[in-house]
Amino acid sequence: MLTPEGCQTRRQRLWDRIPDGIDWLLIADPRHVQYLANFLVQPLSFSGGERGLLLLEKSGRASILGDNFAIRSAIHKPYVDREVVTPWYDHQHSVKNRDHALLQALRDVSEDLVNGKGLVEAEWLPLGATEVLPAGTYDFSASQEVDDASLCDLGTILRDLRRTKEPDEIELLKQCMRAGEAGQARLFEVATEGVSELDIYREVQFAAVKAAGRPALVYGDFRASYPAQPKSGGFPDGDGRKLQEGDLFVLDYSVVLDGYRSDFTNTVSVGEPSAEVVELHEICKAGMAAGEQVLKAGVKARDVHAAVAAPYVEAGKKDSFMHHAGHGIGLGHPESPILVPESTDVLRAGDVVTLEPGSYVEGVGGMRIEHNYLITDSGYERLSNHEIRLN
Repeated sequence: MLTPEGCQTRRQRLWDRIPDGIDWLLIADPRHVQYLANFLVQPLSFSGGERGLLLLEKSGRASILGDNFAIRSAIHKPYVDREVVTPWYDHQHSVKNRDHALLQALRDVSEDLVNGKGLVEAEWLPLGATEVLPAGTYDFSASQEVDDASLCDLGTILRDLRRTKEPDEIELLKQCMRAGEAGQARLFEVATEGVSELDIYREVQFAAVKAAGRPALVYGDFRASYPAQPKSGGFPDGDGRKLQEGDLFVLDYSVVLDGYRSDFTNTVSVGEPSAEVVELHEICKAGMAAGEQVLKAGVKARDVHAAVAAPYVEAGKKDSFMHHAGHGIGLGHPESPILVPESTDVLRAGDVVTLEPGSYVEGVGGMRIEHNYLITDSGYERLSNHEIRLN
């Protein structure tokens, strides 16, 4: 999980980006509350989908606001100085509108805010909060104070800060990677003719959760491609399709722990792969190797895409590579930087990105491979260690 030191460092980095004259910040996006305070309502609980608000004061005090069941359903104890809890359900009375309970918690701290000026995360803050916060004490943005117009609101500032991962975030991501690798290894054991896509999903999920050692969310693509349908994705269909000789099963999935996630891919051939399939797989591997050669802080994202795409162009297969060459991951998927031809992103030390070359040819099939990387000033550290092979 995240550490107190990591959360404190992220809070300080945030305050360093906030204009003078702002005395408090109200964080509303659940991902950002987790990022700064280690508070996330367990999504696999009866309070899944509920949230808390985080109040940060320039004095250093941090407060989590929420109803009694949301607070008790947190995955971990939050790193805050106080919990402002509003009763919602007491096993004795009918429940009120749960969102109103959250707003009541905000009302309970409103007197602390009247003598200062605040900045709120407008994209996630309920409109009803504007009726609770003291009039004239807050802004939805600080655009008049920030030189860079792209960083003029709290939500955008936080999304930009998220790119530079702290050590506790990297450790959590590595835990996601190890769980993901277990599922990828299980794929080779179960992807055989006659096995259903749903059975593979169940086996991969079981292996990943077992390796994680605690409840985890598992999502992604658990689908076979074949000559007539070279590209498909998502969870298995309800028709219970079973793998057939010549299929290519694409496992592109994520394991989510405490809101952070892995995301890497392998493609397994059901039976002996054809010469055309082997050729496409070799081009994908060449694209990944070429991308790795240029991964480094300061490199333009579009240049990484060009490097990954080059082997396809050289092989006369340019049109078979039809999506991004990779993307950032962390609390979101995808998130900046995005490795596409017209990207304006530039790699930074602390980014965690994927390289994701794929190839899709009607009459042959479709495939994709993917690794995850931590960008450094001198290059990268590869975080995922699953074996990439066809069978």
